[in-house]
Amino acid sequence: MKTTHNFLIKTCLIIVFCVCDMPMTAQNNVLWYDKPASTWTEALPIGNGRLGGMVFGDASVDRIQLNEETIWTGRPNNNANPEAREWLPKLREMIWNGEYKKAQDLATVHVQSNTNHGMAYQPFGDLYISFPGQTDVRRYYRELSLDSARAIVQYTENGVNFKREYISSLSDNVIAVHLTASRAGMITCNACMTTPHPDAKIYTEGNEIVVGGISSNLEGVKGKVAFTGRATAKVIGGKVRCENGVITISGADEATIYVSIATNFRNFYDISGDSEAKSEQILADALKNDYADMKRRHVEKYKSYFDRVSLNLGENRYAHLTTDQRVRLFKQNKDTHLAALYFQFGRYLLICSSQPGCQPPTLQGIWNDKMFPSWDSKYTTNINLEMNYWPAEVCNLSDLTQPLFSLIKDISVTGNRTARIMYDADGWVLHHNTDIWRVTGAIDKATSGNWPMGEAWMCQHLWEHYLYTCDKSFLEEHYPIMEGAARFLNQIMVREPKYNYWVVCPSLSPENSHPYNSTNAGGITMDNELIRDLFTHVIEAGKILGKTTSLTDSLKEKLAGIAPLKIGRWGQLQEWLEDWDNPKDQHRHVSHLYALYPSNQITPLTTPELARAAQTSLEHRGDPSTGWSMGWKVCLWARLLDGNHAWKLIGDQLSLVEVPDVRTGKKTGGGTYPNLFDAHPPFQIDGNFGCTAGIAEMLLQSHNGTIDLLPALPDDWRDGNVRGLMARGNFEVSMEWKDGQLVKAIIKSNNGGKVKIRYKANKIVEINTKKGKSYTYKI
Repeated sequence: MKTTHNFLIKTCLIIVFCVCDMPMTAQNNVLWYDKPASTWTEALPIGNGRLGGMVFGDASVDRIQLNEETIWTGRPNNNANPEAREWLPKLREMIWNGEYKKAQDLATVHVQSNTNHGMAYQPFGDLYISFPGQTDVRRYYRELSLDSARAIVQYTENGVNFKREYISSLSDNVIAVHLTASRAGMITCNACMTTPHPDAKIYTEGNEIVVGGISSNLEGVKGKVAFTGRATAKVIGGKVRCENGVITISGADEATIYVSIATNFRNFYDISGDSEAKSEQILADALKNDYADMKRRHVEKYKSYFDRVSLNLGENRYAHLTTDQRVRLFKQNKDTHLAALYFQFGRYLLICSSQPGCQPPTLQGIWNDKMFPSWDSKYTTNINLEMNYWPAEVCNLSDLTQPLFSLIKDISVTGNRTARIMYDADGWVLHHNTDIWRVTGAIDKATSGNWPMGEAWMCQHLWEHYLYTCDKSFLEEHYPIMEGAARFLNQIMVREPKYNYWVVCPSLSPENSHPYNSTNAGGITMDNELIRDLFTHVIEAGKILGKTTSLTDSLKEKLAGIAPLKIGRWGQLQEWLEDWDNPKDQHRHVSHLYALYPSNQITPLTTPELARAAQTSLEHRGDPSTGWSMGWKVCLWARLLDGNHAWKLIGDQLSLVEVPDVRTGKKTGGGTYPNLFDAHPPFQIDGNFGCTAGIAEMLLQSHNGTIDLLPALPDDWRDGNVRGLMARGNFEVSMEWKDGQLVKAIIKSNNGGKVKIRYKANKIVEINTKKGKSYTYKI
């Protein structure tokens, strides 16, 4: 017998204890185009966490550009500069004396790495499939299905309907291209693989074509990553043969081309693997089953992630337009359905680039066609890597954070050595970049790289994972990492002579200059915000776990002695200890607003004056910027409870970028490429993830100790529903709204315990939940 309890509140809010599901409108989450890709940013991404493919889909000569996540330049190494230990105290004195530029220039010489500045992520190469006689192509159609993680190409030629289906298999660890036609015996093609790596070997081995090579040297570090790629084909009807590095398929009814790629990489200090044997075994295992079975298992595994969340922001009124046309007309059409599609595209990219046991997504996820890409396509840790994982918890993909946590474990080891070499300190440090070798020294020039705060921001993700999952064993496992980061910062903090605050010096506000022609300074606002979070969370975690440590008292002392958040002369939140902010500054980084998002140190409800100051800073920074910066601003305006401004930023981000611009021939500013990749420019995946997180933040917030429903709903999102978003405390939230007003919400408690629920200015409702039960909230 089902028991129902009604809770009637004076404000006419009703909480009903029940077991129920939110009815959702089924939507077809598809990117589609009526012509092949002519540039990389028109190609469609597929991935399984380890293998990435970019599908161009030309009818005559198809190209699938290929990546394997561990093909990087260089080899295991450490890049800490031992001169830093001697020079940091000298630089600190220069900064106290106002010699900021001199200190910065000397830091570039004596603190930044004197060996290398991190290694580069590199492509494997390409799979080309040529189809002779495809000269009269009609009814061309190219699609990326976000519902099933498949790219599809269809067209008609001489009365025959041809179809190609591409997957990067989550179940079988290969890329597969399945070829069919409406008439028997019509599949005839040649397939080969190429690579941009010099001195690579391309040959035939039985019924396989093989490409083998070594990654590149960079900055004097010899490339030592050996890679091997293999391709073969299975056919129904017809014939297949392999010779001279080419697969030839003749007169088949169906054909499937399989690609496996492997390297000698085992972990950041061990490259003793056998890429040839590994690639051979992966391919052999994949071939044990037919394509239909592989596809079924791939789709099932993908949907186990993707189907956790659905979002409907209104009718799909522009389904007749290609996706690039929809982006071009986004603002004009107020295309709410495209915004929902863009949200799901971000979730798709995270599923495809961050599978457990794999590397985290780089600046470009797992997709890169350049031998030496912009910023080496590394892990930039002063915003970009963190932004990659902003949607993970709230968008119900918490288990996909494992690659990030694995990286954090690695850098806590390498960072311990760097902390001792550079700072003579315990614990561990991370500067503003790392790579597959987990380097933690200060890279690039001191203008951007003299920032020893990356470990604090990494630990924020550990704490947030605990808040969302309530997984005490996870907190127990990772507590030493958090404590090590706090121990490092506690030891390097010094008293600033003017105000006597505890500060980190030298440091910088990424990557912005103050009025003294320098970025380097002391007591940076963002530093203080990161320290406040880290130290507070370490103390709280110790209480939860029952751990007592001598470090606690020292952390409390530092917390009491760091500078408070300050409001400057024009009403802004100060970016620096001094009131240096320029009201005309429109720098892409808004680092001092970390306190507003992703932290919760500033909120309109608890710190209204600081929230107004943060808003003033944000208004002066402006809206249009690089793609990732606009993604961050969506999150910030959502936290300010201004859904219309957040929606305006989404419109700015969903502005079509064509490289080069077809009208002027010049590169344009930030926005979105035809394939929905975010444009810095060039492509950076963090903007996709940032905007996805921002859309979730507009619909649901839980950082204030309450579950806030539809806190920043724009006027244009009048009717809609969402299912499966996550709130802190391990609550799953689904909602339906009409005419801009909440109709009902269903909160499922995955862990049990008390929960506070709020909608707009209504009274907070608090209930005791039971694990596994759902509760309905109605107006």
